[in-house]
Amino acid sequence: MLDLELSLPETEMPSLNHSYICSRILRQLFTIDGIEALMELTLDLDKGLTPDICVYPVATLTPNFSRDVTKVSTLPILAIEVISASQNIQTLLEKAEYLVQAGVKVVWTVEPYTRSIFVTTAEGERIVYNSIVSFESIAVDFTQIFE
Repeated sequence: MLDLELSLPETEMPSLNHSYICSRILRQLFTIDGIEALMELTLDLDKGLTPDICVYPVATLTPNFSRDVTKVSTLPILAIEVISASQNIQTLLEKAEYLVQAGVKVVWTVEPYTRSIFVTTAEGERIVYNSIVSFESIAVDFTQIFE
């Protein structure tokens, strides 16, 4: 049972930087064989949590174009959150902890202003600054993201 209560604001408004960074991360992820990177996928956790980017092993999820799914119960191996101007870093770090407690292996929380990436796993949290961040066969070069 998850022991972390999560309270997210109702109206989070993505910004230009948020959108730009998500796009650049996705570009790198799309070049990696063996994974599927999906944006704005609502997970069947709490009342529905929606990371900016969810990464799954390829063929884990299969869309059915005649019957869509609004909440996915299969958790990603990696979730990525990018902080926008209307978001609080503490709230997103709590969301990262919640996702890991629920079974996501790792969450990267990207803070653009300081070019920091908070890496949250079951073992804890560490901060990486403007460098390559990797998990299993997945690597994103944040020096290219922040160019």
